Amino acid sequence: MEFDLTQTDALLSTTRSVRKRLDLDREVTDDVLLECLQLAVQAPTGSNQQGWRWMVIRDAEKRLALAEIYRCAGGDYLAAAAAGDTPTDTQIGRVLNSASYLAANLEHVPVFVIPLIIGRLDQAAEDARSGGSITGAAVGLMGSILPAVWSFQLALRSRGLGSCLTTLHLGLEQEAAALLGIPDHMTQAGLLPVAYTKGTNFKAAERPPVSEITYLDTYKNPIV
Repeated sequence: MEFDLTQTDALLSTTRSVRKRLDLDREVTDDVLLECLQLAVQAPTGSNQQGWRWMVIRDAEKRLALAEIYRCAGGDYLAAAAAGDTPTDTQIGRVLNSASYLAANLEHVPVFVIPLIIGRLDQAAEDARSGGSITGAAVGLMGSILPAVWSFQLALRSRGLGSCLTTLHLGLEQEAAALLGIPDHMTQAGLLPVAYTKGTNFKAAERPPVSEITYLDTYKNPIV
């Protein structure tokens, strides 16, 4: 199989975190969500356990309740974003501005997707006290769901939809779990507000040359 590298590279380099350009009025059908999730679960997982689960939230009252949890948990971060002290012509300023917009409008996004993974980090901490590695367990747990999340976002982008992986509500994870009936043995890996995007002309972000952040054989030994 030969891939169109121009198209593939464009998809990989222009799949952005979308907040202000989410279309809050256009319907997102189950068909397109399930199609994207079917692609997402082709991602690798630790020991091929495939412990991913997905919550799709459409109910308006639950979206509002989750948005209130999100804003409450966001606290100081969202207050700083709303204050607008960082110039909006900088990358950080634009992110904070769009984060503030999303927080104010979250309940209006047509659908939320919450990625879940079987297991708990607090169990990893307990295992670490018995001689295991909490770092390894944490990386293994998140590494078993986040690749699928990114694949889901790529699949959305290729179909004219957008999202962003938000984590602010996890400061009140138990409240969100109670609202949605998520069992205690599951970990929420974030929240994705999903909608069609207003336009599809996203650009690659500014990033430093990888030669400046890549090392060979020992840390701080530049690869080139």
